[in-house]
Amino acid sequence: MNRLLLLLISLPFFAAAQNKALVVAGVTPNLYVNHTVAPKENYYSIGRIYNISPKEVAPFNNMVLETGLSLGQKLKIPLSASNFLQTGTAAADEALIPVYHIVEGKEGLYRISVNYNKLSIETLKQWNNLKADAVSNGTALIVGYLKVKKELSSLAGTAKVKPADNTTSPAEASVKTVAVKEAPKPEAPVVLTPIVKEEVKEKPSVVEKPKKEPVAEVEIKKEEPVKKAVAATGKKSFYGGVFRSDYEKQTHDKDISGETGAAATFKSTSGWEDGKYYCLHNSSSPGTIVKVTNISTGKSIYAKVLDTIPDIKQNTGLLV
Repeated sequence: MNRLLLLLISLPFFAAAQNKALVVAGVTPNLYVNHTVAPKENYYSIGRIYNISPKEVAPFNNMVLETGLSLGQKLKIPLSASNFLQTGTAAADEALIPVYHIVEGKEGLYRISVNYNKLSIETLKQWNNLKADAVSNGTALIVGYLKVKKELSSLAGTAKVKPADNTTSPAEASVKTVAVKEAPKPEAPVVLTPIVKEEVKEKPSVVEKPKKEPVAEVEIKKEEPVKKAVAATGKKSFYGGVFRSDYEKQTHDKDISGETGAAATFKSTSGWEDGKYYCLHNSSSPGTIVKVTNISTGKSIYAKVLDTIPDIKQNTGLLV
């Protein structure tokens, strides 16, 4: 009798535990959420909760399907193409449960977008009602949705409506590729300019930053652009880009200092034609506008910082 009473008392706690917010763990492509085994649960009932085959759950946990589960046992539930949605919509018989990432350290939206299947920065902002690129440590961000069957999953009651996919602002989308080459020697400078279409090697640059706030001027050498390319493309002149006015507000009545170093280029999904330029810079926080100046020509662009430069071999010695 006492054992039965104890079991009945514990049931509400197990039910409450399963309805907590889903926090993602692991690294792409092996993402997962944690589950604690409740009374009478087995691989099949858990599979129905998370819309995944038991044959995927068991090996993901280095177990065999024939082995039973214990009360309170911890399981990793894989997030796969069958139950994890980041684009598109759910079917009529399905519900979408938000899956969260907890921001740690100095993570920015760019780093988070890369870690979760290159989800666009604009989508992250839309899902989480963000206006700026900077996010605080400990913030819970939606990075996708668990797709479950309404009639089979106990999680269906916590479903939320997923915003429509954002297809109207590609300029704000996250960087899909980063083409970086080792910085060449200073004696063979190349010129950075928005109309250059090919990946080029970068030269020592000068970065001017305010001493009190995270704004910066960056001077970069690159080879001279072909003049006739401007006439052929007929592109608009943005006078340094659309972030110029933001930079001028940040630097108003402030002292500006400089940095010198090498640089490399990358393109967002919209390229450079819309006048919105982005960069990676270790000394500035996400959302900062920096001024990039060509030492040879004196021409400048204004770029918004997405994140720090990835610490990989190809980026050794790069300033921006």
